[in-house]
Amino acid sequence: MKCPFCGKENTRVIDSRPADDGSSIRRRRQCDECSKRFTTYEKVEAIPLVVIKKDNNREPYDRTKIEAGVFRSCHKRPISVTQINALVDDIENTVFNLEEKEVPSSTIGEIVMDKLRDLDPVAYVRFASVYREFKDVNTFMNELKKILDSSK
Repeated sequence: MKCPFCGKENTRVIDSRPADDGSSIRRRRQCDECSKRFTTYEKVEAIPLVVIKKDNNREPYDRTKIEAGVFRSCHKRPISVTQINALVDDIENTVFNLEEKEVPSSTIGEIVMDKLRDLDPVAYVRFASVYREFKDVNTFMNELKKILDSSK
C-alpha cells in the first residue's frame, strides 16, 4: 500500500477492525518512511456492475458519480459527511442487492431520490430538479406539492 503523503510503498498495518457497516475492514496503517498514519478500507470485490445510460450506452458503475450528486444536493444543508457517506453506502447496497449485472441509470436515480427524500426534503428537491429535468415552474411545483402532501 502506497503512503498517500510521501508515495513510498513501505507501510504496515498497526490496527485492523470491522468497519461500521460490517461489510468491510478498517485498517490503520503507518508509513515506515515518513511515519504518518492513514486509514484504508478493505471490501469484498463485488460483481462488476454496468449502468445503462438514457442513450442506451453502457458504462461501468462509478460510486463517485452518486457521491457527487448527493453532495451537490446536500450543499449548505445540515447534513454531515458521515450521514452522506452512510446514505451513499445504503444506495450502493440497494443497487447491488438487485443482483443484476446491468442496471438502468433511471433505476439508480429513483433509488437515490427515495433515500434522499427520507434524509432531507430540500436535498431531495434539488436532486429531483436536476434528475427529472424540470422543464418549467409547474412541474417543479407539482413535485413540491407531493412532498408537502406526504408530510401531512
